[in-house]
Amino acid sequence: MVSGKSCIAIAGSGSIGCYVGGSLAAAGRRVNFLTRPRAEARLQDAGLKIIDLDGTTQLVPPQKLDLSNDPAIAFAKAEIILIAVKSGATEEMAALVAKYAPSNAIIVSLQNGVSNAEILRRSLPEAMTVIAGMVPFNVVQTEIPGEPLTVRRTTQGTVLIEDTLPELPAIFSVRGLPVQAHADMKSILWGKLLMNLNNALNALSDLPLAEQLADRKWRRLVAGQMSEGLNVMKAYGIRPAKLQGVSPALLPWILRLPDFLFRRVARKMLAIDPRARSSMWEDFSRGRPTEIDYLQGAIIKMAREKGLPAPLADKILACVKRAEGKPLRRHSVEEIRS
Repeated sequence: MVSGKSCIAIAGSGSIGCYVGGSLAAAGRRVNFLTRPRAEARLQDAGLKIIDLDGTTQLVPPQKLDLSNDPAIAFAKAEIILIAVKSGATEEMAALVAKYAPSNAIIVSLQNGVSNAEILRRSLPEAMTVIAGMVPFNVVQTEIPGEPLTVRRTTQGTVLIEDTLPELPAIFSVRGLPVQAHADMKSILWGKLLMNLNNALNALSDLPLAEQLADRKWRRLVAGQMSEGLNVMKAYGIRPAKLQGVSPALLPWILRLPDFLFRRVARKMLAIDPRARSSMWEDFSRGRPTEIDYLQGAIIKMAREKGLPAPLADKILACVKRAEGKPLRRHSVEEIRS
């Protein structure tokens, strides 16, 4: 039976992996990080700084970080493995987990998209328990030479995980990392997907998230693709969960409100750190592949299967594909719509 003394491995030490793993390590949990060589060197040099939404700071010094770029070492004693890689790397990571982790390990997906837990279940031994999870908040990573790698939570929310093992939330819930179990993760993940449709627009806008959402032109673009997504989900009988306490069906209407009304109605949506940017913006800025195929791409695939239109999703996906791997630049709403 797992407990607070169980060995936890973090598979994917990007912004979310470092924030979650760092919060757990700071609370005294046994945490092993599977890292890329570059990230390992930075963490070994100056450690990891975790900053919560309220500005509370925790520092994990290098000597308290168990780091390895070798999965045979990182996974060898792992009783719980938190998967935080990009969706496109799920199958590759599953192969490493299957090869090197204990056969009865508990695997928790903390990824964007709606299909990662199912991919893991198909790819891993039956003795491994796979649990779907959802991280609702945004994390921004900062690298300054000679200083600790810094991960800052910039939006609100509670991490939700499948209620398969009732002891897990207590193991994961530490300072800066609230975690709860939920009985219907399918609806939660589809609700998160609706919100994540803005990831691409935030990246293309090259604006802080708060500034982008304050602009009605951008909000109307978000609302349009949310409407497409809701139509597709309805055709499949999918009912996404409420988002920040708001019915998904109301979100496009709220987003289209004039600025002065939107500021009044959507205070929670705007209660974000002015530094917040989407994970896809981070991918753009670092020249990495994005998760667009698992966000807009998922909507487009389902729309085509049902013969439904999704023109905005098509245009946004095409814009992102053209922008991947190129220097970051600011796109206009008109450019994306054309």
